[in-house]
Amino acid sequence: MLKWLLKLNDHFPIRYTAWLLSAVGLLMAAYTWVAFGFGGWAALAFLFLTGLGLRDTLQVQRSVLRNYPVIGHLRFLMEFVRPEIRQYFIEGDNEAAPFSRQQRSLVYQRAKGDSDKRPFGTQMDVGAVGYEWINHSIAPSHLETHDFRVTIGASRAQPYSASVFNISAMSFGALSANAILALNEGARRGGFAHDTGEGSISRHHKAHGGDLIWEIGSGYFGCRNDDGTFNADKFAANAAQPQVKMIELKLSQGAKPGHGGVLPGPKVTAEIAEARGVPQGVDCVSPASHSAFSTPVAMLHFIDRLRELSGGKPTGFKLCIGHPWEWFAIAKAMVATGITPDFIVVDGAEGGTGAAPLEFTDHVGAPLQEGLLLVHNTLVGLGLRSKIRLGCAGKVVSAFDIARMLALGADWCNSARGFMFALGCIQAQSCHTGHCPTGVTTQDPHRQRALVVPQKSERVHQFHQNTLKALKELVQAAGLQHPSELTAAHIVRRTSDHSVKLLANLLPFVQPGALLAGEMPHQVFKVYWPMAQASSFGAAEVLGAQKA
Repeated sequence: MLKWLLKLNDHFPIRYTAWLLSAVGLLMAAYTWVAFGFGGWAALAFLFLTGLGLRDTLQVQRSVLRNYPVIGHLRFLMEFVRPEIRQYFIEGDNEAAPFSRQQRSLVYQRAKGDSDKRPFGTQMDVGAVGYEWINHSIAPSHLETHDFRVTIGASRAQPYSASVFNISAMSFGALSANAILALNEGARRGGFAHDTGEGSISRHHKAHGGDLIWEIGSGYFGCRNDDGTFNADKFAANAAQPQVKMIELKLSQGAKPGHGGVLPGPKVTAEIAEARGVPQGVDCVSPASHSAFSTPVAMLHFIDRLRELSGGKPTGFKLCIGHPWEWFAIAKAMVATGITPDFIVVDGAEGGTGAAPLEFTDHVGAPLQEGLLLVHNTLVGLGLRSKIRLGCAGKVVSAFDIARMLALGADWCNSARGFMFALGCIQAQSCHTGHCPTGVTTQDPHRQRALVVPQKSERVHQFHQNTLKALKELVQAAGLQHPSELTAAHIVRRTSDHSVKLLANLLPFVQPGALLAGEMPHQVFKVYWPMAQASSFGAAEVLGAQKA
């Protein structure tokens, strides 16, 4: 049988069988239709398949279809539905990325107000290297409220009392109008902050009156001149809005640090143009770097200017750690000028984005743990930690995620995709296509109709509240009075089959004032601190510098 098939294949490739059968089916259906008056629909179907096969053999874009006409389309169909089949039928509860089914389900349950309790015990492998837990107390505390807050810019004219859990930066344009409306209304109900993203403050951000953190990127959207440079008058007018509680200068984001962006002209709608202060229908460019400053010292003076123009609102910056000497240069500039930001938000490389090159999402920027530790340790070593609040963002969705980040030095956490799940995101990962199935990341008016603002805003509110209630229970179990009391000594990690360590003993920490005293406590400081200079983001040449 096999020899017969091989011999047949010499004269007529077997891979053409589906095309041949379509042609034979066409002839038979056509004969039946002409002779007996039925089978017309079958004839049309076989005609379509036969024509498709002819097209496949003549087209030049896809080699598979030229060699396997008709049946080759199954390959592309299977590839198309593979993510859905895996997500719904194959992957385990703790598998998949960026977020596992268990993580997504937790958000859905808390957003809906359903029970988030789990039966029968943990599904985690507690013996696996990397497993972590929080040490509990025999004498747990009792807290009256879960509304944990941190004051930012306490010495400024308009300090802000922020929740320890807020909505991370997501611009209108990347998110739909209905998504922005629901997020902001949820933030208003829960008394927490909504970061605008670098797309500036749209009419949808202002519709419900929720607290805003105005993020200003390199495009200076909402405060720019026609040539894309910073406009102080426009900034002051926008910053004066009562809704705007803090100003955040974006240096980089975790998902694509060092990468600018272009919103094509056809996507620059009237609403987006209005929010960003750009012409409608014209390409909207976000440069990779800022034009308002070029050195660490100039950057701090710019931050001080923003703070003054805003009327004394807390002003800081967001970054993903790249070259350590660049961050050290900013830190040295703080010491040299005496100018400090009111807060710094550290974005981890594991953070999300609507669209970014694969190499940037996978291999550029420091993960959150390493970035947060470096910033926290530097500020502690310079005696500046008490003056500057630290926020962080990067795959934070559960109360343990928040507790862990606070233990490593953060004062509050932001979440973007967590609140997207609360809106109904199903992790279809089609954000960049404009065809989001749940209406979260699309500008298609018909698709975003699926996102009902009153219902989804309540889910945003409930996700925030129920997550903080879970955080309250963790803090009580640890015997503490506030999440700010969490330290790396409360978190334990398994390092091998037979050993565990406190994060306080496993990760590098710096003693207060160590850098001021000239101590270089860890290798990263020994190598990169001498290379940093307040007058430049570039690295100074240091004789005898070691490799990290």
